[in-house]
Amino acid sequence: MINTDFCEPFLDYMRGFVELDAHAIEMIAANAKEVILPKKHTILYEGNPSDKVHFMVSGEARSFYTDFTGKTITWSFHFNTPQSISKNLFAVDYRSFLSNENSSISIETLTEVKALVFTKEQVTYLIENLPVYERWMRKLNEKAFVHTYDRVFTLLTMTASERYEKLLKDEAFLLQMFSSYYIASYLGIAPQSLSRIRGQG
Repeated sequence: MINTDFCEPFLDYMRGFVELDAHAIEMIAANAKEVILPKKHTILYEGNPSDKVHFMVSGEARSFYTDFTGKTITWSFHFNTPQSISKNLFAVDYRSFLSNENSSISIETLTEVKALVFTKEQVTYLIENLPVYERWMRKLNEKAFVHTYDRVFTLLTMTASERYEKLLKDEAFLLQMFSSYYIASYLGIAPQSLSRIRGQG
C-alpha cells in the first residue's frame, strides 16, 4: 500500500473525466513523482526532447518560443487555479512528447513551482496497462487539439487589437496574474503596443 496523498490534485483532475478505483489510484501514484522547482528554473530547453510531463500543483510557469525575427513569444501560461483548464495544467511540449522530436519551445518557472512529474515511459506504461488512463488520455488529447488550433488561429488571423479583445473575453484573469510584459508576449506584440491598445479601450 503506497501513499497516494501527494497525487490528489492530479487524481481530482482526472475524476472530472473518468472514475478511478483503488487499483487505478495506486498505479498512477506509483508512476508519479512530486518535485519542487525554484523560480526561474528551466523545465525544458528549446532543441531538447520533451520527455516529461509536469502537472502543475502550485506556482506559475510559461512556455515560449523565438519567432523568425528573434522576438520571444509566450505560447502558454501554466498554473493551477480555479480558472485553469487543460492548457494551463500541463507544462510540456506535447508535439515533441508524442513525436520524440526536439522541442520547439522552452518552459521556465516564473515562481516556485510544485508539480507532479510523469516520464514518457511512465505515461506509455499507464496507457498500455490501465484502460481508464487510456480513456482519459483520449479525452485530454481532444482538448489539447482544440486549444492548439485555437491558439494558432488566433496568432495567424487576428490583429493585435482583436487578440487583446479575445483575451479580455476568454482569459481576463491572466491580466491579474501576469505582468504586462508577459501578457504582451502572449499576444505576440510589443509592450508599447499593448499600452496603446489598452489606452484605446
